[in-house]
Amino acid sequence: MAETLIIADLHLARPEDRTLALLDAFLERAADAEAVYILGDLFDYWIGDDQPVDPAIARRLERFATLDVPVRFLPGNRDFLVGSGLLERLGATAIAEQTAIERGGRRLLLLHGDELCIDDAAYQAMRAQLRDPRFIRDFLGRSLEERIAIAEDLRQKSRTESSNKADDIMDVNAAAVDEMLERTQADCLIHGHTHRPGIHRLAGGRCRVVTGDWGEAGWLVALDDDGLRLERFTPEEREVVDRLEWSRAAAGASA
Repeated sequence: MAETLIIADLHLARPEDRTLALLDAFLERAADAEAVYILGDLFDYWIGDDQPVDPAIARRLERFATLDVPVRFLPGNRDFLVGSGLLERLGATAIAEQTAIERGGRRLLLLHGDELCIDDAAYQAMRAQLRDPRFIRDFLGRSLEERIAIAEDLRQKSRTESSNKADDIMDVNAAAVDEMLERTQADCLIHGHTHRPGIHRLAGGRCRVVTGDWGEAGWLVALDDDGLRLERFTPEEREVVDRLEWSRAAAGASA
C-alpha cells in the first residue's frame, strides 16, 4: 500500500556524516512513496535562494527532484524565505502554511505548528515582525554577508531566550488547537516545530500528531488508507513509536 511521508525540522546546516546518512535512508524509502511533504525548518535558517549550501547536502536535496513522486514544501519559522530557486532544486511545489489533505476518509491539516504556540508572546511578536513584507523587502535587499550575520544573531538570541523559558510556554496552546480544528473542520493536525514527537488523541476522535526533529535519528509520519504511524528511524533500523488506525479513531468519535 503506497504511503505518504511527512517530515519536518531537519535543521540542515553542516554536512555531518550522520545527517547525510539519515537523508540517504529517507530518500531511499521515499522512492516508493505516494507523496512527500516537508513541513518546514528543512534548514537551520534560510536567508534567500542565493544562500550557499554545502555540496554534500546539495546533492541530497537535488535527489528529491529525482523522486518519481510529488514533493510538497510548507515553510517553517526558519525557512519561510525559501523561493522558487530552491524549490526547483528540490523538485518541490510550495503549499499554503495550512494545507488540508485527505487519507482514509479523514481530513488532515498540515502546518509547521509555530502559530499554535500563542503562550509565547515574545516569539509571536518576533514572528509577526519577521514576516512583515516591509521587513522582508529590506532584509532581502541586504548583502549575503549581512543577511547571514543577522540570521546567526537571531539564532543565538533564540537559543538564549529558549533556555530561559518554561517548557509549557513553548508548546502549543490547547485552546488554539481546538479553535483550528473547529475552524478548518479537520479531524487531525499534523505539525512539527515543537520537537516533541507524539500522537495526541483528543476528544471526539480527533488527534494532533507531532513529528520530531532530526539529530542522531530521523522522524517521520507515514500515512496510508488504514491510519498513520509515527516513526523514528536510523540508517540501521526503523521503530514505530506510535500508530493510529482511522477505524478506531472514528469509533472513538461516535462513542
